[in-house]
Amino acid sequence: MEHAHIWFAIPICLMYLIAILGNCTILYLIKTETSLHEPMYYFLSMLAFSDLGLSISSLPTMLRIFLFNATGISPDACFAQEFFIHVFSAMESSVLLIMSVDRFIAIYNPLKYTSILTSVRVIKISLIFASLSISLVLPFPFILKRLRFCKKNLLSHSYCLHQDVMKLACSDNRVNVIYGLFVAQTAMLVLVCISVSYMLILKIVLGIASHKGRLKVLNTCISHICAVLIFYVPIVTLAALPRFAKRVSPVITVIIADIFLLVPPLMNPIVYSVKSQQIRNRILVKLCDKQG
Repeated sequence: MEHAHIWFAIPICLMYLIAILGNCTILYLIKTETSLHEPMYYFLSMLAFSDLGLSISSLPTMLRIFLFNATGISPDACFAQEFFIHVFSAMESSVLLIMSVDRFIAIYNPLKYTSILTSVRVIKISLIFASLSISLVLPFPFILKRLRFCKKNLLSHSYCLHQDVMKLACSDNRVNVIYGLFVAQTAMLVLVCISVSYMLILKIVLGIASHKGRLKVLNTCISHICAVLIFYVPIVTLAALPRFAKRVSPVITVIIADIFLLVPPLMNPIVYSVKSQQIRNRILVKLCDKQG
């Protein structure tokens, strides 16, 4: 569909621009506004940082393909890109898990919430999960580097992913398959843990007597549930398509893969700005100050 690339380039450029501006705005507000110096907003800043990293990691190849029809990439650049895409995806997944536990603590024990999640603990948790994400993905470039690629190689997506690159090798890639499967199982385990957190939250919510009280508690989780769905639905769909839809068009696969990288960084700042009254108010205050 090379003839239509320029028409894809316009919305893609807009999506990148809105995603980068939106996440930079979230980071700026949380850094400068003391009223947002709370555990929930610290975790939100981690989510915005992960989204920003995802956008910047995929930006060079996506724009080169759709704006200039430049489809080539060197092996080293490809390995570097897949490392950063996988790292920021793992970080985002970790942050969504932390945020689900954060919501559970806030609902289960609201009186002790601030004493349990102190600023020091939030920093420690952030550093531990960031280190784990990097450690988990760090072997990918090295186990790809040892493979031999014999012929002209065509990737399935507009960017480099470990599972996509390793399929093109004409040498033994069993190590890549086994380690890739281990990382995928870890990602699924994170999703299971998020689901368990929400089952426990639902159990607490059902125990609340008043209908108004239930809605109030659930409303505090809406933004996070949206973020989880926005992130995981494309991943699960992409993983399930080859198994359940054997004759699916490659165009559909490419579109879903692009949605996975474009939509979460775009939608998360919008969802949190709409649902979080504090962030919404701060944005409106800043806009009014500039107009004044």
